[in-house]
Amino acid sequence: MHNENQENAKNVETAESVGTVESIDAAESIGNAENTRTVDSVEAAQESGEVVCGHCSEKTKDRTGKEYKDMINRLSRIEGQVRGIKNMVEKDAYCTDILVQVAAVNAALNSFNRVLLANHIKTCVTQDIRDGKEETVDELIQTLKKLMK
Repeated sequence: MHNENQENAKNVETAESVGTVESIDAAESIGNAENTRTVDSVEAAQESGEVVCGHCSEKTKDRTGKEYKDMINRLSRIEGQVRGIKNMVEKDAYCTDILVQVAAVNAALNSFNRVLLANHIKTCVTQDIRDGKEETVDELIQTLKKLMK
């Protein structure tokens, strides 16, 4: 655990020294928009009698140690990038410099999404189809619609 924390700290330092990062306000506003959509769908589900958590699904995924570590490392780097942007704002950095860093974080998040989606299709979706759970295709379509907004 101690070595993992050192590695995460090193990743953050690397991200900050490279200078790639994203705006917390932008992330919060995106999160708020997502929460609004989630609240609406939860309310609709509750009205129909379903018991639903608005923040997660009932499903879980058992990830290999490597898969888990790779995802956490990527997210730790992105987190460091976001902190770097916050630091830039606090130090009154020039707008275009901040915008470039926001674009870098967006690219990192998009890359994370691509890897996660590909793995999801290769493992979860494929297995569910083999098991005859055709509703998984509909779930994938809904997920893709959300990602393409």
